[in-house]
Amino acid sequence: MRYSDRSSTPHWRPFAARAAAVVLMSLAFVLLTGLIDGGVGVTPLRFFDQARYPLANALPGLLAAWLLLALTRRLVFSFGLVLLFEGLLYQINALKVANLGNPLMPADFQMVDQLRKGGAHLLVGYLPHSPWPYLGLLAGMALIVALWRLEPPLFARRTRGKRLVAGTVTLVLLASLLAGMGAWAKLYNARVLWLEPWSASTTANHSGLVSSLMLYHLQYGHGQHKADPAAAKTLIAQSRDALRQHLAASSPDGERPDIVVVQSESFFDPRIMRGYQDSHFTPNLDRLATHGVSGPLHVPTFGGGTIRTEFEVLTGLSLRYFDELQFPYLTLNQKVVPSLVRTLRTHGYATTAIHGNDPAFWNRTAAFKAIGFDRFVSQSSFPKNAPNDGKYMADSAMTDEIMAQLKDAGPPQFLFAISIEAHGPYDVPPADVAARDAIPVPAGITGRDRQELQTYLYHAEHADAELGRLAKLLAARGRPTLLLFYGDHLPALTNSFNVTGFVDGGDMLSEPGVWLLLDPRNPSPAKRESLAAWMLPGKLLETAGIHGDPYFALTQVLAPQLAELTLAPGAPQPELTAEQQTIDHDMASVAVLRMKGKLDALMPPPLVAANHADPHGRPPQATAGAYGAHP
Repeated sequence: MRYSDRSSTPHWRPFAARAAAVVLMSLAFVLLTGLIDGGVGVTPLRFFDQARYPLANALPGLLAAWLLLALTRRLVFSFGLVLLFEGLLYQINALKVANLGNPLMPADFQMVDQLRKGGAHLLVGYLPHSPWPYLGLLAGMALIVALWRLEPPLFARRTRGKRLVAGTVTLVLLASLLAGMGAWAKLYNARVLWLEPWSASTTANHSGLVSSLMLYHLQYGHGQHKADPAAAKTLIAQSRDALRQHLAASSPDGERPDIVVVQSESFFDPRIMRGYQDSHFTPNLDRLATHGVSGPLHVPTFGGGTIRTEFEVLTGLSLRYFDELQFPYLTLNQKVVPSLVRTLRTHGYATTAIHGNDPAFWNRTAAFKAIGFDRFVSQSSFPKNAPNDGKYMADSAMTDEIMAQLKDAGPPQFLFAISIEAHGPYDVPPADVAARDAIPVPAGITGRDRQELQTYLYHAEHADAELGRLAKLLAARGRPTLLLFYGDHLPALTNSFNVTGFVDGGDMLSEPGVWLLLDPRNPSPAKRESLAAWMLPGKLLETAGIHGDPYFALTQVLAPQLAELTLAPGAPQPELTAEQQTIDHDMASVAVLRMKGKLDALMPPPLVAANHADPHGRPPQATAGAYGAHP
């Protein structure tokens, strides 16, 4: 049929008009996404000189809008609804940047499930207090509802299969993109778009937030690192003499000490901040440090993500070598995880975790079982009259529970206690508001930031006081006890840190916290040592005279070279020497083999202690190595 006469006009002009409307709306969506994003690489004007950047950043939203269009036939409604969700995503990103100094990462979406598992009360506290964001969201939702009811369809309901084909193709493209299929890496190419693996902030700024999420998802969202057994063997061989010295160290005479580990929420020494160099917020930490070993502690998180530090301390594994474990308790699928806990159980310890919060949050119930704890004492097991201070349970209640759990007879005990009093956000008034308001604040910190800093320091002083009280109580026990105390990360006081800066000129994402290890009953000469969180279990075992695990001994041998490489996501990366690069590369293989239970097979026989049981807790005589008999 020819389409040259006027009677044919309705057949193609309406189609051209509809197609033009979709194209123009899609272009507007790309430009608006770049405008909302604000990244230097995706602003609307960049469409004319590097179109790939704003197009890639808008593509997931475009596909979602096209799919909605195929389903609803409403053009403005479809793009408007996706734009509303985009705006919500960017608002959540802004909240994370404001509180934690780092943009959204793919692993953050695993937190959605935590909202129904006891985490809502903790996460909702970070939402803005102003009514305007919520009113804006309600207005947007009202507009979307109005469009659904009033906007006429762009095309007829029956399209002879065209609508079905278009919707199916779009759905397949969107699903494959979200699933991270490798073919999409040709568009989200790390060498073409701006991916800096060590800095999510820089990546998002240049490539856009959505592109950043896709880049990290495609590059690091699948599977585990592959181990190179040859590299692991090389590192072990180079460290053999030092390993033998650590494993052959003499053990203290007498009974095994009880071990108490306190993970103190957001605890750090404020004297690292400018304006607080001469402050005295941690008198008990200072006093006890003169009788034990202490120093800077490099941790893998900032402002939140407690379980990142917690995982490293309990397992001795560095998250630096496991990109897929951004939130390890949520993504770790192993039913048995090699750990400090399992090593201690091998040596006859009864193991207990203590935390005054909902046990489901962070999936701790399942994770602690995999790590090897015998018992988990959580919020419901604390006394009904356990006090709160501010939003959460007071540290004094945790100290009381630690002492209640310690027995004066029976096997040696390992208690791992997680505090929560100093958890943010810091906008909930504490029990003693007058004491909070009396805390001095450096010049330049005003308004809400001033009050939040005061609230944090109020709780940090309590943490220090409870450290002193716990050490005194442990010293009075009839049984020997080791006490390990450390802060899991710096608090989310981003604005205050930006105003004051740090004494050493460092970045808040790379500033270390503190750790302390001592025997309260038998003081020793003071010693300072810089460690990473994943090196603490090796130090603890060594101090307790437990030398049977060559992996933990290796972490002590390599501590001087690797400690400062543990940083929060997005922190500026240090320049590595050639030796550090080699050790870091080889240690990645050691860590992966350890996680898989295959490391002992590479250890020379003299380094595999005969009394070292496997991670299932079988008795020493059941196996020749840590994870089963050698082949």
